[in-house]
Amino acid sequence: MSKITPLIEGLAIENSPPVVSVLMPVFNGGEYLEEAVESILNQKFQNFEFFIIDDGSTDSSLKILRQYARQDPRIRLISRENRGLTFTLNELLSYARGELVARMDADDVALPERFSRQIAYLRENSEVVCVGSAYQMIDSRGRYLTTLMPPQTDEEIQQLILGGHGAINHPVAMMRRAAVNSVGGYNSEYDLAEDLDLWLRLGEVGKLANLTDVLLKYRLHDKSISEMAGQKQRDAALRACECAWRRRNIKGVFCAHGSWRPDSNKVSQHAYMLKYG
Repeated sequence: MSKITPLIEGLAIENSPPVVSVLMPVFNGGEYLEEAVESILNQKFQNFEFFIIDDGSTDSSLKILRQYARQDPRIRLISRENRGLTFTLNELLSYARGELVARMDADDVALPERFSRQIAYLRENSEVVCVGSAYQMIDSRGRYLTTLMPPQTDEEIQQLILGGHGAINHPVAMMRRAAVNSVGGYNSEYDLAEDLDLWLRLGEVGKLANLTDVLLKYRLHDKSISEMAGQKQRDAALRACECAWRRRNIKGVFCAHGSWRPDSNKVSQHAYMLKYG
């Protein structure tokens, strides 16, 4: 069967590869999409390409994205039928040309210093293959909730991810593309915990880190994947950890039984309101 090349909308790609390839999957993200896209376009570090896949959206997402793609030569837009998040992430990765890849979600907001701070850190720490950062949590209306400060050192991060905790927030992660490709990219066997599985495998070929700088506004709302599929996400995380324990020949303990976000349960929502209200 011949391979079908998707239509990539946008202006011509320059011959020289950029430093960073930004990867953003979009599925019905129209409500927050403009703020997310503009937060990338307005980065202080400008040498990047911005790959976006509209994964079969049925809302205004594609219309919004096409407007941006016509205006900015760094945006490369692909639109097709829905194939799911993990498939889409690997497809985005296959287009990337940059030395580094930066993840972004369609409902979050990157702060202007994000790329410059993360690139500087990776330049100074060649052993680190993935770096995240501290981040603010905001609600559906953009109101500030709290600031979360994840652990900074590889040792602390490895301990947490081996127990099932994310430790690096996916939409603020910047990774060395060669390292991601060397471990095989994202694994569809761990859908909903594909980021945790990737951190576990990247942690076997290099070090992981988080910056203390707040570089992202992470939005909590009732349409997000984590919100709607909490238990399935934890089940996938357990399987990813069990596989990592076998690879590393260790006896691990899974600790991430509770959700860090509210679900449809009223008790969970009440606890969330008390914590962040």
